[in-house]
Amino acid sequence: MPHPRNVRKPHKYSVNIPAKTYQPNVLVLFLKKYWPWISLTLIILFTVSIRIRLLQIPLERDEGEFAYMGQLMLQGIPPYLLAYNMKFPGIYALYALIMAAFGQTIIGIHLGLLVFNTAAIVLLFLLARRLFDDLTSVVSASVYALLSLSPTVCGTAAHATQFIVPFVLAATLLLLHALDKGKYWMIFASGFLYGLAFIIKQHAAFFVIFAVLYFITDSLRKNRMDWKRPLIGTFILISASVIPFIISCLLLYITGAFQKFWFWTITYAHQYVSLKPLSGVPREFIDHLYLVMYSGEILWAMAGLGLTGIFWDKKIKANWIFLTGLSFFSFLTIIPGFYFRNHYFITLLPVVALLNGAFISGMVRLFSARGMPSYIQALPVTVLAIALMIPVWTLRDFIFKASPIEACWMIYYDNPFVESIDIAEYIKNHSTTDDKIAILGSEPQICFYSNRKSATGYIYVYSLMESQNYAGKMQEEMIREIETIRPKYAVLVNMPHSWKAGMDSNKSILYWAKTYLTKHYRTIGVFNVAPTSYVSFWENNLTQCPAVSSTNIFVMERN
Repeated sequence: MPHPRNVRKPHKYSVNIPAKTYQPNVLVLFLKKYWPWISLTLIILFTVSIRIRLLQIPLERDEGEFAYMGQLMLQGIPPYLLAYNMKFPGIYALYALIMAAFGQTIIGIHLGLLVFNTAAIVLLFLLARRLFDDLTSVVSASVYALLSLSPTVCGTAAHATQFIVPFVLAATLLLLHALDKGKYWMIFASGFLYGLAFIIKQHAAFFVIFAVLYFITDSLRKNRMDWKRPLIGTFILISASVIPFIISCLLLYITGAFQKFWFWTITYAHQYVSLKPLSGVPREFIDHLYLVMYSGEILWAMAGLGLTGIFWDKKIKANWIFLTGLSFFSFLTIIPGFYFRNHYFITLLPVVALLNGAFISGMVRLFSARGMPSYIQALPVTVLAIALMIPVWTLRDFIFKASPIEACWMIYYDNPFVESIDIAEYIKNHSTTDDKIAILGSEPQICFYSNRKSATGYIYVYSLMESQNYAGKMQEEMIREIETIRPKYAVLVNMPHSWKAGMDSNKSILYWAKTYLTKHYRTIGVFNVAPTSYVSFWENNLTQCPAVSSTNIFVMERN
C-alpha cells in the first residue's frame, strides 16, 4: 500500500469523467438474434419467386391423373369408379381440396404445390432446429428448398411425393415433442399425420414403421423400467396411423367404389411391384441416382459425410438413432417395385438436407473447439455456398430464363404434355359436358383440361402392355367400355412413352384400335411431335400434313 504522502490528490478543478461504455448497434443485435428466421425468409422468397415464374408449366401425366380424379370428386364422383389407377385416394382428395381453393387450372394446382413445398421447408427448418441448432436449420432448409425444386427430381410437378414430405415432417416434430412431454394427444396427432401421408402414397408406410420403432427405442432409452408408457404410446401411434386408411375404405365402400379400389391398389399393385427382374435393378438404380444427383453431387456427398458425424461430433452422436433410422427408412421409400423414377427420390431429400446441416454445423464446432483461425472456421459454410451455387449455375437456364413451355420441354422433351393443352381446348370448344372422349394412350391430362369424362376407366394403358396376369382381361374391358359408350372424340397417341409396349406385350388392343377407329371415326387433327416442338394440322389444312411418323397424335371425331 503506498504511503499517504505519495498518493496524488485530485486537483480542485478536476472533473470525474465516466469511462466510455460500448453500446452495440441495434441492427447488429437484431441480426444476431433473428438471422436464422431472416435466412429462412430469404430462402422461401427465392424458391417462391422461381415457382411463381413457372406456375403455368403444363401438367405431366401423373398430375393429369390426380387432377382428373380430383375433378371427378368435386363433381361428386368417387375415385376408381370412372377412372382406375393403383394410387391411394389421399392424393386425389388433396388435389380436390387444392382445386377447390385455387381453381381447376394449371396455376391453381401449382399454387397448391408452392404452399405445401413452403410448408415442408419451414417444417424441416423447425425439425433441424429442434434436433441441433440455428446453423443446421438454415443449411437444411436451403438444401431442401433447392433440391426439391430441381428439374432432376421433376421438382416443378405436383407429385404425390412432394405432398408426403410436409405431412411426415409435421408428424415427426409432434412425435419428438410427445417423447419429451409424454402427451398422448400428441402421439395420436403424430400417428394420424403419418397415416395421411400413407394414403397420399403407399411408400410413406416406411415412415410409419420408422416412427413406431423410434418411439419404442427412445421411450425405453429414457425409461428402461417403465414398459407401460411405451406400450400405450405405441398402441396409440399405430392405431392413429391406420385411421385415415380405414376411413378411406369405409367411404369407398359406401360410394360403391371399394371393389375397384381394392383390385387396383392391392391386387394389381402386388402384380405391378413384382414385374421387375432383379438382375437389372443395380444398374437402373445407379443410372437414376446419377440423373437425380446431377450438378448437386457435392450436396449428396456432404450428406454421406454428415452421417459419419456420429463418430466425431457429440451433437450428431446424441441423435444417431434418429439420423440413421430416418436415413434407412427414407431410402426404403424409393425401393418398392424397383422403378426408381426421379420424383421418387423426393422422399429422400429431407434427410439428405438434414445431414448436410448436421455436417456443416459439426465441422464448424470441430474447427472452433480446436482453436482454428476464423477464416478456417468459415470454410465449411464457404464450401456449402459453393455446393449450392453449382446447381443454380448449371441449371440457370431452367431456373431463371426458361418459359413454362420451354421448362416443360427441358424435363419431358419426348412427351406430349404441351400438345395436350391444344388438343383439350379443341375438344372442349366442340363438345358438350355430356360428351365422352377416349384417350388411347396414357394422357389423362387431356380429360382434365377439356373437363370431359373418359369413355373408359383406363386412363393409362401401361398396365395393358405389362407382362402381368390381368393384361388381357384389362384390354377386353377397355375395348368393351369404349364400344359401349361410343365417345364423340377419340385421341390416339402414337408415341412410345404413352404406351411403353415391350417385345412381350399383348398388342391386341392396338390391332383393335386400328380397325375400330378406321370404321367409326374420321381424323380431324394430327400433331407431329418433336422433342422440343410440334406442328398441328386440323381439318382446314390436313392435306398439308406430312407422312405419319412414330411420334404422332391423332384427334378423331365419330362419324
